[in-house]
Amino acid sequence: MGKFLNSYAPFEDYKEIAKTRFFVDKTMLLDEMISSVAVDGQKYICITRPRRFGKSVMANMVGAFFGKAADARAIFDRLKIAKSAQYGQHINRYEMIYIDFSRMPRNCEEYTQYIDRIQDGINHDLMEAYSDLELDVGKAVWDNLQTIFERTKDKFVFIMDEWDAVFHKDFISEDEKKNYIEFIRNLLKGQAYVEFAYITGILPIVKYSDGSELNMFKEYSMATRAKFGTYFGFLDEEVDRLFEIYRQTVSNPYITREDLRFWYDGYYTKAGERIYNPRSIVCALSDNELTNYWTSSGTYDSVFSYIKDNVAEVQDDIALLFAGEAIAIDMQEHAATAMRLETKDEIYSAMVVYGLLTYKDGFVKIPNKELMDSFASMMKKEKSLGYIYNLANISKKMLGATLSGDTERMAGILEYAHDTESPIFAYNNEIELAAVVNLVYLAARDIYRVEREDKAGKGYVDFIFYPQHRNRDALILELKVDSTPEDAIEQIKNKNYALRFKGKLGEKAVHMGRILAVGISYNRKTKKHFCKVEDITLLQISS
Repeated sequence: MGKFLNSYAPFEDYKEIAKTRFFVDKTMLLDEMISSVAVDGQKYICITRPRRFGKSVMANMVGAFFGKAADARAIFDRLKIAKSAQYGQHINRYEMIYIDFSRMPRNCEEYTQYIDRIQDGINHDLMEAYSDLELDVGKAVWDNLQTIFERTKDKFVFIMDEWDAVFHKDFISEDEKKNYIEFIRNLLKGQAYVEFAYITGILPIVKYSDGSELNMFKEYSMATRAKFGTYFGFLDEEVDRLFEIYRQTVSNPYITREDLRFWYDGYYTKAGERIYNPRSIVCALSDNELTNYWTSSGTYDSVFSYIKDNVAEVQDDIALLFAGEAIAIDMQEHAATAMRLETKDEIYSAMVVYGLLTYKDGFVKIPNKELMDSFASMMKKEKSLGYIYNLANISKKMLGATLSGDTERMAGILEYAHDTESPIFAYNNEIELAAVVNLVYLAARDIYRVEREDKAGKGYVDFIFYPQHRNRDALILELKVDSTPEDAIEQIKNKNYALRFKGKLGEKAVHMGRILAVGISYNRKTKKHFCKVEDITLLQISS
């Protein structure tokens, strides 16, 4: 065993994960990988996914299963892969070289330090394991591996986690990034000693190389390839099972199943299956707390970093996305590798690759509350967003005016918003009005769970504001163009939208505050907004 050759670390890491309470068995990925190599002859596999979608867990699983470092049957005998006819033929049968490209040497300030740690480390491991072959630590790794193959016929499984970590390091130049691509090519491409190679990361590997350097890899991304889609992220039924474990093992469970959907669902595989961010699900259930686990650990977590070079072109789309609308794009995954994102397609494609937007059938959306909060934070602090920033920062006043029934002030704020020069303020339909209303109520998201077009009573309501604390007032908001706020209020009453609070809020506690019906209308002829707020608490109680 060595640091890279037959490392014990993947086995130990996966063993610890497999013992946890909220472990999900994804081992049939191994069966599909074996078939891809043995049946289809595809021995170079690259699976890319956004951050926090279990890439490292799966890389450790692959290493624990194929590598010779430790007998892994105690782990895998009880998992799904054990039922495969291929199980016994492949478990712990291979010499394995495992590289975590995110690991850096101490005080690393230049590319040569970074790559020498990997080359020298592998060479030292090989020299120790094959001490009788007169290997040379000063030679290229691929030369020593070729010597081993020629003398022993040994082949190697290569597992490379976070292959793209180098591209997020400021001290590595563009020329050095090309050298890095060349290093991977020399190590793997056309080499007889490669049994198979599994690479995972965020960025598309083949599209990063501008020639044929890495074209031996077959790449599987979340947005554009269906194969392997269900192995990264949690499916609905998997979250159902984890939630039952949570309910049975937590003394005072705070989270509801609907909470998990609202906070962490919203991503899709290419085949259309809904998937949840696995890290956030596990953290929420382990902590018994709903919060934003999309903790920043780099510039690629910042929403603004993607749009900062072309705010003007995406400004209106951001408002629509934040209102829950979908935006059509031409998906260009390679855009995530660009130094500068300029077109909308490039910007949104990069945000899909990094998990900040979800993609389905040619459209992008903000997937869930966790990411909505990230967008909201950006909108409140980035002045270059113009009218979005201005409206976000008067949203506390709008909420206060609504709760106090100050309809004149509400209409005044909406007039202020309408004076902004933007196509979405033309209010050609209720979607555009909804986008504006969503902005002027942004502050409400700090104390409410805001849901759009939620099933309520006998129909669908434009917005429902579910208070996070039982004594706060709840809001039901209906929008009308070329109608009146009174018509909006009547619709809220006639369709019994208030009955929705008997369900969702009742999952945690009886709602004790008021229920306010809020009607907002815009007259395209007079260019005026009209608002009405009515307490309908008694209507809900008597229903």
